Amino acid sequence: MMMNESLKYQIALTLIEGIGAVQAKILIDHLGTAEAIFKAKKKELSLIEGIGEYRASQIKSFNNFSEAEDEIPFLEKHHIQPLFITHKDYPQKLLHCYDAPTMLYYRGTADLNHKKSVSIIGTRMNTDYGKQITELIVEELQSQNVAIVSGLAFGIDAIAHKAAVKNNLPTVGVLAHGLDSIYPLQHKSLAKEMLLNGGLLTEFRQKAKADKHNFPRRNRIVAGMTNATIVIETADKGGSMITAELAYNYNRDVFAIPGKITDAKSSGCLKLIQQNKATLFTSVNQMLEELGWYEKLKPLKKQRELFIDLSDDEKIVIEIIKQKDVVSIDEIYLKSNLSSSSVAAAILNLELQNVLIGMPGKMYKLA
Repeated sequence: MMMNESLKYQIALTLIEGIGAVQAKILIDHLGTAEAIFKAKKKELSLIEGIGEYRASQIKSFNNFSEAEDEIPFLEKHHIQPLFITHKDYPQKLLHCYDAPTMLYYRGTADLNHKKSVSIIGTRMNTDYGKQITELIVEELQSQNVAIVSGLAFGIDAIAHKAAVKNNLPTVGVLAHGLDSIYPLQHKSLAKEMLLNGGLLTEFRQKAKADKHNFPRRNRIVAGMTNATIVIETADKGGSMITAELAYNYNRDVFAIPGKITDAKSSGCLKLIQQNKATLFTSVNQMLEELGWYEKLKPLKKQRELFIDLSDDEKIVIEIIKQKDVVSIDEIYLKSNLSSSSVAAAILNLELQNVLIGMPGKMYKLA
């Protein structure tokens, strides 16, 4: 009963006219709980910077607690977890966003604070290329157990969710409406599959419809709750560009898939790259390195396995490079006592076997 009482105040806080996510966060920082906000004196509230006289009056005159109470049986019936901004299971990455939602509603099994997570977004009218790239990226992320977040929309969103389900990766759909419905309706069965290893997340209460103004609010959650955002295909205006801009402003890594300059569905990605708001995406490995997620194989173990097939010249080159992180071609010539043609042949074979990596300035290092 006590839990329901505090939940009533938490939901009610989101119902006060003039108190949005930004103001609610200010109030919580000052007073700690939703209940404390409602029980504070008007003067105390009005003196809080960013609240003032008008908003203090709105809080004190609020009396629509019945609407908040009506929400609780619905949450209990459908096993929906209410996540107030101070809840331990609230997506912690969102807390770094100035306009983090005061209240979230979650139905699912995935951890919303998964160690590695990316948002995959794009046009509703994808090309075959966009579909292939999305499926390939998700498949290659399987080895890293990366959680996939998107908006359950037609096109790239749905392709990303389906690929995650297929590859047994946790996937969360962020909705622009309440959890009493699914929009678009065609994704109802996909949403059910996602609940088994993922979930559905929203800041909207039951009966809230997928109105146009709800989508930018949904997009800020998609942008803010993950480590990075990947933009697959998008025109230079629309929801995906809004999400990418939000992710950039939240200091998240943004990656964009390049495309033909004549392709309208690539114009948004190219614009993000041109404006330095997104990194040009070339491969999953490149992205993993950028994010610091790439776990390199231990080179010595790899080399020992390959030594059986190495020539004497190749072994000499390897031993020289093992002594330093990076070695120049001249140093290899000097220390090996081999002819220049023997060194060149050894290096070429080692590169082909992925034992050596060539670097600018004729420098070499072990893979």
